[in-house]
Amino acid sequence: MHLLEQRLRSEDVLAAQLDALVDQDETLGDVRKRVKEVPLRATTPGFEGLSRIIVGQLLSVQSAAAIWQRFTDLLGTISAERFLEFEKSAFDGVGLSEAKFATIRAIANAEQGKTLRYDLIEKAPLFEAMKALTAIKGVGPWTAEVYLSFCVGHPDIFPAGDLALRKIVAHHMGHDATPSISETMKLTQKWSPYRGAAARLMWRYYAVVKDKEGIGL
Repeated sequence: MHLLEQRLRSEDVLAAQLDALVDQDETLGDVRKRVKEVPLRATTPGFEGLSRIIVGQLLSVQSAAAIWQRFTDLLGTISAERFLEFEKSAFDGVGLSEAKFATIRAIANAEQGKTLRYDLIEKAPLFEAMKALTAIKGVGPWTAEVYLSFCVGHPDIFPAGDLALRKIVAHHMGHDATPSISETMKLTQKWSPYRGAAARLMWRYYAVVKDKEGIGL
Protein backbone atom coordinates (compact mmCIF):
# COMPACT_ATOMS: atom_id res chain seq x y z
CA MET A 1 0.00 0.00 0.00
CA HIS A 2 1.30 3.46 -0.92
CA LEU A 3 2.27 5.82 1.92
CA LEU A 4 -0.51 8.21 0.92
CA GLU A 5 -3.10 5.50 1.59
CA GLN A 6 -1.71 4.12 4.83
CA ARG A 7 -2.78 4.73 8.41
CA LEU A 8 -1.00 7.52 10.26
CA ARG A 9 1.13 5.26 12.45
CA SER A 10 4.63 6.24 11.34
CA GLU A 11 6.65 9.39 10.70
CA ASP A 12 7.21 8.38 7.07
CA VAL A 13 3.48 8.12 6.40
CA LEU A 14 2.82 11.47 8.09
CA ALA A 15 5.58 13.19 6.10
CA ALA A 16 4.26 11.79 2.82
CA GLN A 17 0.70 12.85 3.60
CA LEU A 18 1.82 16.33 4.68
CA ASP A 19 3.67 16.67 1.38
CA ALA A 20 0.51 15.69 -0.50
CA LEU A 21 -1.59 18.03 1.64
CA VAL A 22 0.65 21.03 0.89
CA ASP A 23 0.61 20.17 -2.82
CA GLN A 24 -3.19 20.12 -2.59
CA ASP A 25 -3.45 23.43 -0.68
CA GLU A 26 -0.45 25.70 -1.19
CA THR A 27 -1.56 28.03 1.63
CA LEU A 28 -0.40 25.35 4.06
CA GLY A 29 3.18 25.53 2.81
CA ASP A 30 4.05 28.56 4.93
CA VAL A 31 2.28 26.98 7.92
CA ARG A 32 4.39 23.86 7.62
CA LYS A 33 7.59 25.90 7.37
CA ARG A 34 6.65 27.92 10.44
CA VAL A 35 5.83 24.94 12.66
CA LYS A 36 8.84 22.90 11.44
CA GLU A 37 8.14 19.57 13.17
CA VAL A 38 4.63 18.09 13.19
CA PRO A 39 4.18 15.44 15.92
CA LEU A 40 2.73 12.11 14.82
CA ARG A 41 0.98 11.65 18.17
CA ALA A 42 0.32 7.97 17.58
CA THR A 43 -0.95 6.57 20.86
CA THR A 44 -1.76 3.16 22.29
CA PRO A 45 -5.08 1.75 21.03
CA GLY A 46 -7.63 -0.01 23.19
CA PHE A 47 -8.72 0.80 26.74
CA GLU A 48 -5.54 2.69 27.57
CA GLY A 49 -5.77 5.03 24.61
CA LEU A 50 -9.49 5.67 24.92
CA SER A 51 -9.42 6.26 28.68
CA ARG A 52 -6.48 8.64 28.29
CA ILE A 53 -8.48 10.73 25.82
CA ILE A 54 -11.37 10.86 28.30
CA VAL A 55 -9.03 11.95 31.10
CA GLY A 56 -7.62 14.78 28.99
CA GLN A 57 -10.93 16.29 27.86
CA LEU A 58 -11.29 20.03 28.54
CA LEU A 59 -8.03 20.19 30.48
CA SER A 60 -4.67 21.79 29.91
CA VAL A 61 -1.85 19.49 28.85
CA GLN A 62 -0.26 19.83 32.29
CA SER A 63 -3.45 19.04 34.22
CA ALA A 64 -4.26 16.09 31.98
CA ALA A 65 -0.76 14.68 32.40
CA ALA A 66 -0.92 14.99 36.18
CA ILE A 67 -4.28 13.22 36.42
CA TRP A 68 -3.18 10.52 34.00
CA GLN A 69 -0.07 9.88 36.08
CA ARG A 70 -2.15 9.43 39.22
CA PHE A 71 -4.54 7.20 37.28
CA THR A 72 -1.73 4.95 36.04
CA ASP A 73 -0.04 4.92 39.45
CA LEU A 74 -3.26 3.63 40.99
CA LEU A 75 -4.00 0.96 38.39
CA GLY A 76 -0.46 -0.16 37.66
CA THR A 77 -1.62 -2.17 34.66
CA ILE A 78 -3.90 -0.10 32.42
CA SER A 79 -6.72 -2.40 31.39
CA ALA A 80 -10.50 -2.58 31.62
CA GLU A 81 -10.29 -5.62 33.86
CA ARG A 82 -7.91 -3.89 36.26
CA PHE A 83 -10.01 -0.70 36.34
CA LEU A 84 -13.12 -2.65 37.32
CA GLU A 85 -11.33 -4.19 40.28
CA PHE A 86 -11.46 -0.83 42.08
CA GLU A 87 -14.33 0.81 43.89
CA LYS A 88 -15.18 4.35 42.86
CA SER A 89 -13.82 5.70 46.15
CA ALA A 90 -10.33 4.54 45.19
CA PHE A 91 -10.25 7.27 42.53
CA ASP A 92 -11.13 10.11 44.91
CA GLY A 93 -7.59 11.47 44.90
CA VAL A 94 -6.96 10.98 41.19
CA GLY A 95 -8.83 14.05 39.99
CA LEU A 96 -11.38 12.46 37.69
CA SER A 97 -14.74 14.18 37.45
CA GLU A 98 -17.88 12.14 38.08
CA ALA A 99 -18.69 12.22 34.38
CA LYS A 100 -15.23 11.06 33.30
CA PHE A 101 -15.19 8.24 35.83
CA ALA A 102 -18.64 7.10 34.63
CA THR A 103 -17.53 7.18 31.00
CA ILE A 104 -14.37 5.17 31.65
CA ARG A 105 -16.41 2.65 33.64
CA ALA A 106 -18.88 2.38 30.75
CA ILE A 107 -15.97 1.77 28.37
CA ALA A 108 -14.51 -0.90 30.64
CA ASN A 109 -17.88 -2.64 31.03
CA ALA A 110 -18.48 -2.53 27.26
CA GLU A 111 -15.09 -4.10 26.62
CA GLN A 112 -15.61 -6.82 29.22
CA GLY A 113 -19.11 -7.47 27.86
CA LYS A 114 -17.74 -7.79 24.31
CA THR A 115 -19.97 -4.99 23.02
CA LEU A 116 -16.81 -2.94 22.43
CA ARG A 117 -14.31 -4.70 20.18
CA TYR A 118 -11.25 -2.62 19.44
CA ASP A 119 -10.04 -5.05 16.79
CA LEU A 120 -13.29 -4.69 14.86
CA ILE A 121 -13.29 -0.90 15.25
CA GLU A 122 -9.80 -0.75 13.78
CA LYS A 123 -10.93 -2.62 10.66
CA ALA A 124 -14.37 -1.05 10.30
CA PRO A 125 -15.29 1.70 7.83
CA LEU A 126 -15.14 5.12 9.44
CA PHE A 127 -18.91 5.53 9.81
CA GLU A 128 -19.30 2.16 11.51
CA ALA A 129 -16.33 2.77 13.80
CA MET A 130 -17.78 6.12 14.87
CA LYS A 131 -21.17 4.51 15.50
CA ALA A 132 -19.66 1.76 17.65
CA LEU A 133 -17.69 4.18 19.81
CA THR A 134 -20.41 6.78 20.27
CA ALA A 135 -22.86 4.03 21.29
CA ILE A 136 -21.04 4.00 24.64
CA LYS A 137 -22.57 6.42 27.12
CA GLY A 138 -20.31 9.42 27.55
CA VAL A 139 -18.31 8.91 24.36
CA GLY A 140 -19.15 11.72 21.97
CA PRO A 141 -18.07 12.42 18.39
CA TRP A 142 -14.95 14.37 19.42
CA THR A 143 -13.70 11.52 21.62
CA ALA A 144 -14.42 8.98 18.90
CA GLU A 145 -12.69 11.07 16.24
CA VAL A 146 -9.61 11.65 18.38
CA TYR A 147 -9.41 7.93 19.20
CA LEU A 148 -9.72 6.93 15.54
CA SER A 149 -7.20 9.57 14.52
CA PHE A 150 -4.45 9.01 17.09
CA CYS A 151 -5.00 5.46 18.32
CA VAL A 152 -6.07 3.89 15.02
CA GLY A 153 -4.51 6.33 12.57
CA HIS A 154 -7.40 6.93 10.19
CA PRO A 155 -5.93 9.37 7.65
CA ASP A 156 -9.03 11.41 6.86
CA ILE A 157 -10.38 12.63 10.21
CA PHE A 158 -10.49 16.27 11.29
CA PRO A 159 -11.97 16.53 14.83
CA ALA A 160 -13.97 19.69 14.18
CA GLY A 161 -15.43 19.61 17.68
CA ASP A 162 -12.05 20.64 19.05
CA LEU A 163 -12.09 24.33 19.92
CA ALA A 164 -8.35 24.81 19.35
CA LEU A 165 -8.69 23.41 15.84
CA ARG A 166 -11.66 25.64 15.06
CA LYS A 167 -9.80 28.72 16.31
CA ILE A 168 -6.66 28.01 14.31
CA VAL A 169 -8.65 27.20 11.16
CA ALA A 170 -10.31 30.62 11.52
CA HIS A 171 -6.91 32.25 12.03
CA HIS A 172 -5.40 30.51 9.02
CA MET A 173 -8.32 31.25 6.73
CA GLY A 174 -8.71 34.86 7.85
CA HIS A 175 -12.08 34.54 9.57
CA ASP A 176 -12.91 36.93 12.40
CA ALA A 177 -15.27 34.54 14.19
CA THR A 178 -14.56 30.99 15.28
CA PRO A 179 -16.52 28.70 12.95
CA SER A 180 -19.05 26.20 14.25
CA ILE A 181 -18.38 22.47 14.07
CA SER A 182 -20.42 22.12 10.87
CA GLU A 183 -18.76 25.18 9.33
CA THR A 184 -15.32 23.82 10.20
CA MET A 185 -16.18 20.49 8.58
CA LYS A 186 -17.11 22.35 5.40
CA LEU A 187 -14.02 24.57 5.48
CA THR A 188 -11.67 21.61 5.91
CA GLN A 189 -13.32 19.34 3.38
CA LYS A 190 -10.81 20.59 0.81
CA TRP A 191 -8.05 18.89 2.80
CA SER A 192 -9.55 15.44 2.27
CA PRO A 193 -8.25 12.70 2.03
CA TYR A 194 -5.45 14.01 4.27
CA ARG A 195 -7.48 15.64 7.01
CA GLY A 196 -5.65 13.57 9.63
CA ALA A 197 -2.37 15.15 8.60
CA ALA A 198 -4.09 18.55 8.41
CA ALA A 199 -5.38 18.20 11.98
CA ARG A 200 -1.90 17.40 13.25
CA LEU A 201 -0.50 20.36 11.35
CA MET A 202 -3.19 22.69 12.69
CA TRP A 203 -2.75 21.51 16.28
CA ARG A 204 0.96 22.19 16.00
CA TYR A 205 0.27 25.56 14.38
CA TYR A 206 -2.03 26.43 17.28
CA ALA A 207 0.77 25.55 19.71
CA VAL A 208 3.18 27.85 17.86
CA VAL A 209 0.75 30.75 17.44
CA LYS A 210 -0.70 30.58 20.95
CA ASP A 211 2.47 29.29 22.60
CA LYS A 212 0.64 26.36 24.14
CA GLU A 213 -0.48 22.88 23.18
CA GLY A 214 -4.02 22.30 21.94
CA ILE A 215 -4.57 18.72 23.06
CA GLY A 216 -3.24 16.64 25.88
CA LEU A 217 -2.07 13.51 24.10
